[in-house]
Amino acid sequence: MKNKMSLANLIITIFLSILAFIALFPFYQTIMLSFSTVTDVGSGKLFLFPSTFDLSSYKFLLLEGKVTQGLIISVIVTIAGTVMSLIVTTAGAYALSKKTLPGRNLIFNGIIFTMFFSGGLIPYFLTLQKLHFQNSLLVMIIPLAVNTFYLILMKNFFNTISPSLEESARIDGAQDITILVRIVVPVSMPIIATMILFYAVDRWNEWWVPTLFINDTKLYPLQLVLRNALTNMSQIIGNAAGSQLAAGTQNIYGDSVRSAMIVISAVPIILVYPFIQKYFAKGIMIGSIKG
Repeated sequence: MKNKMSLANLIITIFLSILAFIALFPFYQTIMLSFSTVTDVGSGKLFLFPSTFDLSSYKFLLLEGKVTQGLIISVIVTIAGTVMSLIVTTAGAYALSKKTLPGRNLIFNGIIFTMFFSGGLIPYFLTLQKLHFQNSLLVMIIPLAVNTFYLILMKNFFNTISPSLEESARIDGAQDITILVRIVVPVSMPIIATMILFYAVDRWNEWWVPTLFINDTKLYPLQLVLRNALTNMSQIIGNAAGSQLAAGTQNIYGDSVRSAMIVISAVPIILVYPFIQKYFAKGIMIGSIKG
């Protein structure tokens, strides 16, 4: 029986390893392509590794300016948006988890209603325009402050916290805000870490809202810069001719630049995950299965 189990584990391990390779290989190939020159790609030398690691694509993107500027904008929006979303979602979820909240069911049903129905794109656009959010970084922060699904996950997690913790605090004279900050938040790190990851990824990957409301290219986030570059890379490289970038563009391959942009946009958010991974699985499971 032991040998059969070992064989079964070996088969499962091989199968999962193949799936992992299939999932990771495109990203690995993108990384390798970002370090390749047009000579390597044109001669078919690029397979697992380029013949020479070339940083021309990364140098071009950093010197070109828009990527660096977009990266700064995305970092600002991600940090500010995640902090604001976390505060609003935590406060809202805590309030909705209290059965003593007047009209709790009506408010909660109204929030759920927004998951299925909206006013439409045109009213949404006109509303934010009248609120003077156009050509403002706030349009990527305030209107997107709360995600209904994330709010429900956090509310369900708060429902699992023992009421005795709050009752003990109330006996000592603590108010709701004090209880939330000093008692509920410290014991809710799994769901808070999960929300940080979810909101950070949402803000980092945001491109649709700035496409609608931001016309100033200086305010473009990295993802919108990436989107425009993927469709206009030949024009971007061509515009570098005759400038200080011209000396470094002769060996630049358009696909290498695109790959470098993908790597630049993906790596920062990937680096966040290891720091909160230990909380993530617990937070998402408890928040989703308990109400």
